[in-house]
Amino acid sequence: MLRRAGCGFGSLAFGSMFSQLALSAHAVGSSPLAAKQPPAPARAKRVIFLFMHGGPSAVDTFDHKPLLTRDHGKPMPTRAGDLIAPNSKLLGSPWEFSAHGKSGLEISAAFPEVAKHADDLCLIRSMHTDGQAHGQAVLKLHTGHETQVRPSMGSWIIYGLGTDNQNLPGFVTISPSIFNGGPQNYGPAFLPAIYQGTPIGSDNIPLSQAQIRHIKNAELSPELQRKQLDLIQEMNREHLRQAAADAQLEGVIESYELAFRMQTEAPKLTDITDESEATLQLYGINQTPTDNFGRQCLLARRFAEKGVRFVQVNHAFKWDQHVNLKRDLERNAREVDQPIAALLTDLKQRGLLKDTLVIWGGEFGRTPTAQGNMDGRDHNPHGFTMWLAGGGAKPGFSYGATDDYGYRAVENKVHMHDLHATILHLLGLDHKQLTYRYAGRDYRLTDVKGNVAKEILS
Repeated sequence: MLRRAGCGFGSLAFGSMFSQLALSAHAVGSSPLAAKQPPAPARAKRVIFLFMHGGPSAVDTFDHKPLLTRDHGKPMPTRAGDLIAPNSKLLGSPWEFSAHGKSGLEISAAFPEVAKHADDLCLIRSMHTDGQAHGQAVLKLHTGHETQVRPSMGSWIIYGLGTDNQNLPGFVTISPSIFNGGPQNYGPAFLPAIYQGTPIGSDNIPLSQAQIRHIKNAELSPELQRKQLDLIQEMNREHLRQAAADAQLEGVIESYELAFRMQTEAPKLTDITDESEATLQLYGINQTPTDNFGRQCLLARRFAEKGVRFVQVNHAFKWDQHVNLKRDLERNAREVDQPIAALLTDLKQRGLLKDTLVIWGGEFGRTPTAQGNMDGRDHNPHGFTMWLAGGGAKPGFSYGATDDYGYRAVENKVHMHDLHATILHLLGLDHKQLTYRYAGRDYRLTDVKGNVAKEILS
């Protein structure tokens, strides 16, 4: 009896295991996050977006303006524009600029480590956008629209391409802000919920104390969780069959499956204790003031390496220097300079930079005129700098220009819609064809505008 029962138990165990594997295979194979072949040749497979929240000053970082230094303290020419208050005085940069690398790109002394990668950078010095307030401009950067609720850039990208690891989200945002758009900046809006970004922590807590919420079940084993989930999913699918079409319910079904699978891989991936001491030192981890952003950049590399399509790294809302420009921008740069340089070095050493598009920038720039007793700058959406590296962007290259004082983009202007179109193009996606029908019309990330900046393609 025992021999027969033993054989029976083995048979039952094998049957159960086989059915679960089949169910998992079905869930993965039919997943909307399954990797898709881009419709056009792609130079980049994934994106890492380094978001400097608050609007870093281009004329103090990556856009050298000798005339601004020469005319420090003089009135701004009357032709300047709408955001310059009457009688405002020009504020020369407190930092010196110098040429770096074979390309000779001029970069501020505030970023000495990033400057060592000048020959990897593609500086877009003619960015301009819509919205003078942070909330408007942040939404424009992340969703393509400054007021309406629209899917985020990361959501559009994984909608178009899926992801290469079905045990992880296609879109991860590390230490996102809780304001100036908050979850809208990584939300799917009217796209299915499976395309939303997964946040790790937030900008008000150190990353060392953050984790993906509810990633472990302290009460149920994986086997019991699977049985529980199977029952819930069976009921969900029955509701879906009755409804015929329900995008929200479909998103719930897929999200449950992804959440279950994430338990096997995400905790190991967010645990950096397996990294070498040399790697930790490279990123400035366990050092002041680079520890927190260094951890963020290292996690970004780990996620990208494991097949996550879009990773956003958020530096807290610290770049809004209306006053204390010298003190605060210098502090910000010290926090991020070494980790960013380490990320570029690490990606290159691992052969990932060539097909990983790294993006750096904020929602807008700053005025060339002074605020706060000649130690601050106001918002400026008319002309600022963002840079790209890897992923098919032309290395050691500067594109576009602002006027002599860095106020307004005047040469080869790149609007935020153009940047989005270019990012999608590098991923093999046509921004005019990547659409989703909602409420009777086709929507896209670039709305009804946008042109690819072909000159920056390598």
